[in-house]
Amino acid sequence: MPSSIRRTKIIFTLGPATESEEMLEKIVRAGADVVRLNMAHATHDWTRTIIRRIRTVSQSVGRDIAVMMDIKGPEIRTGDVAMPIELKAGESFDFTVRPGSPGENTEEIRSVDVNYQDLVNDINVGDIVLVDNGLLRFEVLEKRERRIRCKVLTPGQLTSRRHINLPGVKVNLPSFTDKDRADALVGLEEGIDFIAMSFVREAADVELLREFLRWHDSRVQIIAKIEDQSAIDNLEDIVHACDALMVARGDLGIECPFEELPIIQRRVVQSCQALGRPVIIATHMLESMIGQPMPTRAEITDAANAVYERADCVMLSGETTIGRYPLECVQFLDKIARRIEADQLAEGEPPRPMILTSDKMKVLRSAVVMANELPDAAILTFTRRGFIAQGLAALRPGQAPILAFTPYAETFRQLRILRAVEPWLMPLSSDPDDTIENAIAVLRKAGRVQPGDKLVVATDLLSQNRLFDSVQLRTVK
Repeated sequence: MPSSIRRTKIIFTLGPATESEEMLEKIVRAGADVVRLNMAHATHDWTRTIIRRIRTVSQSVGRDIAVMMDIKGPEIRTGDVAMPIELKAGESFDFTVRPGSPGENTEEIRSVDVNYQDLVNDINVGDIVLVDNGLLRFEVLEKRERRIRCKVLTPGQLTSRRHINLPGVKVNLPSFTDKDRADALVGLEEGIDFIAMSFVREAADVELLREFLRWHDSRVQIIAKIEDQSAIDNLEDIVHACDALMVARGDLGIECPFEELPIIQRRVVQSCQALGRPVIIATHMLESMIGQPMPTRAEITDAANAVYERADCVMLSGETTIGRYPLECVQFLDKIARRIEADQLAEGEPPRPMILTSDKMKVLRSAVVMANELPDAAILTFTRRGFIAQGLAALRPGQAPILAFTPYAETFRQLRILRAVEPWLMPLSSDPDDTIENAIAVLRKAGRVQPGDKLVVATDLLSQNRLFDSVQLRTVK
């Protein structure tokens, strides 16, 4: 049974370039699996309208994609300035925490307000302050009650409301803000599938959001975004706590030394694979295509490396929000992923071993081992909440696609982020054998399997009114 699926999933961020029904339909048809809504730039009215539009387009295309809400999280920004402030290397500059004070631009010590009142308490002399994605660098010289005096290290122009990064500084901002709660409630009401939590620093941050979801009786899955050094220090605990993890290379590349970024990415991917969590590689994947019709050779290699690492997903941000070639970006990622996956299959490169902590995972591994020994076989499984499919995906079958049947639309969409998983929506019978036969009939009707194809079935087996884990080999008739 030849695999027609792309194993690596594609996430795209919605924005002005992609929010029309026409462009949404093109991108869904091109193979995008998940749409990301960046709540840092979204109103609630827009969010409701867009989610409903996504569902309508998915239904018309016949391909239901998942919706990820990316909540803003804790953020430190500069305030407004009346005019851009030109900064010169070596001069002094103040960050003030006086509420509502405008940016000063005099011949003496100039300053700008910040939106975080406890910044003076969190920061220390000698710390580095990065502004506007690291384009402006400052060193803290002294602290006063409501003023931080710095030396300008990198010259440039400071404008209003620029993002501030504090490498190595632990700030006491809440991980789940009032804005996040309000945004998340809108998402739950509209039926989102994932919440991406920004600036996760420790497992307790994830648990705070998890408790919020439990309170609202929601099964939305949590994607923890790794964006600073604190998250790297607490990586294993965060991986255990979340449902999936995103390597958010934008802020991560600012908060950590740039030469460490490839090492961190590799470590995060390996940790997720060892512990059975889906992992997403994000930010600057095809950045040049915001304005150019072709990616750079370096971007092609970067995307290919994510596939070689067997990441579950790759993600587009600015490329599909404000870029001139959003559809082409999805098509390029699709083409790159398929080519690298074909090379991996030809080479037969074994995946990294996963830590098996349960008998269930050991049974699933036996299914993967069998599928790996059978050329052109597929793995067939059934899942109500996605756990079996996630376990199989985490074991990274060498060749076999994972055909995962579920009776729930929510689970169906959440399966979209799992590597090599092809989700199918179908009611499950009370008799496991009937369920298997029904699934094979669906696959045959869709042209997905042919007589003679081998299916490794990982499912429950009913015996004497008890369910047992089982692995079966079936030949399609």
